[in-house]
Amino acid sequence: MFMVFGEFLAFLIIAVIVAAIIHYGFGYYAVSGAGSFLSKVVIAYVGAWVSEPVIGAWWDVVSYGDVYIVPAIIGAAGLTILAVDVAQTFGKR
Repeated sequence: MFMVFGEFLAFLIIAVIVAAIIHYGFGYYAVSGAGSFLSKVVIAYVGAWVSEPVIGAWWDVVSYGDVYIVPAIIGAAGLTILAVDVAQTFGKR
């Protein structure tokens, strides 16, 4: 029920890497700056965290404890891209 520190750290590392790739690698953002990157880290963390109940726990060869890496990456990227799309759609006009 409770998350141990190692799982929290694994989700945080996945979130930072995914957010950095989306923000700096692809230049995909609604607003530039550090605040936009940090908001992506938060959104990516939530996406990685809820990925197991939503996507499933599969490919356990690449896992750390109860953190399944591939579904966490897919969840983090998916929710981050969705959040940027919503921000661009309903943002400044």
